[in-house]
Amino acid sequence: MNKDQVKGVTEKVKGKVNETVGRATGDTAQEVKGDVQQATGEVRKTYGDAKENAKDNAKDNAKRNAP
Repeated sequence: MNKDQVKGVTEKVKGKVNETVGRATGDTAQEVKGDVQQATGEVRKTYGDAKENAKDNAKDNAKRNAP
């Protein structure tokens, strides 16, 4: 797991908390902020996943091409 994956998941959790609090208190702005945070977190996690996959593929290719 890389730092982008961790930060993405963290942002998604913070967004879910903000969305829930906003919904409970009737604060639409906070609810929307939570939705945006969740989307941002998902993008960052997806980016981290892609980086991790690229790193794994590079390792696999290096092993296959080793003499």
